[in-house]
Amino acid sequence: MIKYLLYGTILMVSIIFNSCTQPKIPEPYGPVPSKNQMRWQEMEYYAFIHFSLNTYTDQSWGYGNEDVNLFNPEKLDVRQWARICKEAGMKGIIITAKHHCGFCLWPTETTEYSVKNAPWKDGKGDVIKDMADACKEYGLKLGIYVSPWDRNNPEYGKPEYIEIFRNQIKEVLTNYGDVFEIWFDGANGGDGYYGGTNETRRIDRTTYYDWLPTYKMIRELQPKIVIWNDGGDRADLRWVGTEEGYVGETNWSLLNATGDVPWAMLHYGVEDGNAWVPGEVNTSIRPEWFYHPNEDSKVKSIPQLMDTYYHSIGRNGTFLLNFPIMPNGLIHPNDEKAALGLAKAVKESFKVNLAEGCEVEATNVRGNAKKFNAGMAIDNKKDTYWATDDDVILASLTIDLGKPTLFNRFLVQEYIRLGQRVKAFTVEALVKETWVEIAKETTIGYKRILRFPSVEATKLRFNITDSKTCPVISNIGIYNAPVFLNAPSITRNQSGEVTITTNDIGPIFYYTVNGTDPTKGSIPYTGPFVSDGKVEVRAIAYDPASEKSSPVGIEAFDISKKDWIIIGINDENANAILDGIPSSVWHQREKKMPVDLVIDLGSIQNLIGFKYLPDQNKWSSGIITNFRFYVSNDNRNWKLVDEGEFSNIKNNPVWQIKKFTPENARFIKLQALKNISNDNVAGYSEIELITN
Repeated sequence: MIKYLLYGTILMVSIIFNSCTQPKIPEPYGPVPSKNQMRWQEMEYYAFIHFSLNTYTDQSWGYGNEDVNLFNPEKLDVRQWARICKEAGMKGIIITAKHHCGFCLWPTETTEYSVKNAPWKDGKGDVIKDMADACKEYGLKLGIYVSPWDRNNPEYGKPEYIEIFRNQIKEVLTNYGDVFEIWFDGANGGDGYYGGTNETRRIDRTTYYDWLPTYKMIRELQPKIVIWNDGGDRADLRWVGTEEGYVGETNWSLLNATGDVPWAMLHYGVEDGNAWVPGEVNTSIRPEWFYHPNEDSKVKSIPQLMDTYYHSIGRNGTFLLNFPIMPNGLIHPNDEKAALGLAKAVKESFKVNLAEGCEVEATNVRGNAKKFNAGMAIDNKKDTYWATDDDVILASLTIDLGKPTLFNRFLVQEYIRLGQRVKAFTVEALVKETWVEIAKETTIGYKRILRFPSVEATKLRFNITDSKTCPVISNIGIYNAPVFLNAPSITRNQSGEVTITTNDIGPIFYYTVNGTDPTKGSIPYTGPFVSDGKVEVRAIAYDPASEKSSPVGIEAFDISKKDWIIIGINDENANAILDGIPSSVWHQREKKMPVDLVIDLGSIQNLIGFKYLPDQNKWSSGIITNFRFYVSNDNRNWKLVDEGEFSNIKNNPVWQIKKFTPENARFIKLQALKNISNDNVAGYSEIELITN
């Protein structure tokens, strides 16, 4: 008995001693994600589905007066949608149950403007129910988009509409099982049908919807849901300020719980924010959200989609990729091919983690405890992490690759259940016994993925150079991803500098200016080069690691714009017309058409034509449809050399090329007579000339 008492005493002393000496788990620092936010963040990648009456009218936003009888998709198959999303690696689908036109894809009791009055399935159909069933079949989570703006409802703008809106939300959150996310678009108020009044209605978006009671109702109906909203009272998730597919390189998952949210806060988050509000990156696989036949050839390429992947998931965000459904009710084959191609590319890029099984050491380990050691960062487990002592915010972790190893990607994750901490870090590679810095960045968050040119090294060192408190790093990965080679993009600015770029990081470029196709033996591109006058630049992207080359990119330039001056306009933003960047645009606004754009070329040129590139936003009001083109030698006496229309420019806003009889001239005038919106705005992305 004495022996057992003695053993028990020793055991108790040992337990007490060990419990006193075991290092404590780091305390949470600042705001942390809720269980719902954490569950959502770990989904990473999911789909948007845009399908409504807009699908049948070739519009971006319906006015609310579109005929309900248009909705009759003869091949509607939501199982096709779910299958494609599942095969593409997505974890859920958010469907537009109601867009701005007010048409509801479920048989709602709140309005007659829904599928119950459409010919599809003789009014007995329910797209949301079908979608919910398909998600269950394919193991996907269901999300719902309900537009706050309703251009059909006669009560919109009045207090009565809020009750209607809440009842719509209640229906979609009650009848279709678990919903992981509800999505509220920020478009609010403006012109619409509104039950036949055909008027403009304005609302105060900060007060009209009275969001807090709505949020309370949502969370009671769906306890596991997250709420996305880009305005009004703070929701669980935030818009990142753009629909182009990227969030800031610095991306804090924090905002302030109240107050205005300027663009910079949406795009970069707030370092000292007092609420956890992570960013969701939403973009479409095509230029527009709804289906437009002319965009069948404009589906994003694999390199473009990979670029979005790195700028969303790779920057501490999630990736919400939209599929515009065709009028027949199916996802277009081109969209399916692109989505599955992206899934394959992601799988190939992160197939082999070169850090697994390597020896690893850190400059500091919390309490020298095994549970916090450096190995926890490369064990591929989401609930373990390397942590430092409380007073250590600067630390390094070194991974020994064992032999010279080629890599071009670095992945790192914080254990964000304890907060987002790291403010700055660098990555170094040991190349031939010399440490070389290959990356220098700011925030990490849930996941950060860096791209850089391929490097061959024996070791990699991850240095935390600034942190709010002791860092907690849950995962590190090193990869040698294949480089995806599109034909390079070639542009020339006003000063005559030619720039060659691509969507990926790693390839180098070779180019020619003599009309021959480039090879590895052609001129290597080291940076922008000047090329005045008429020249055709051809370029390839070349990946030294795989020894693969891209298709040839070709761009022909005419006379340089370096001496061009826009006459009679004091707005310096007008120089966007001459900058050689297709995405930049300037809008000239006058009281009444016609609108004149006059340019001094600086010297007399022998002209045989001109080129006009409209605003690449096809819904812009400034896209010119009818024109006159004049030339002059003195800016006083003008000669009309061409007039007419830019055919089909709305549906296909590409370069418009017009030829005319040769004329010697120093001044040109493009006169806009009409645009696609019949207003008094002329929009220009670029103007170029064709010479003899």
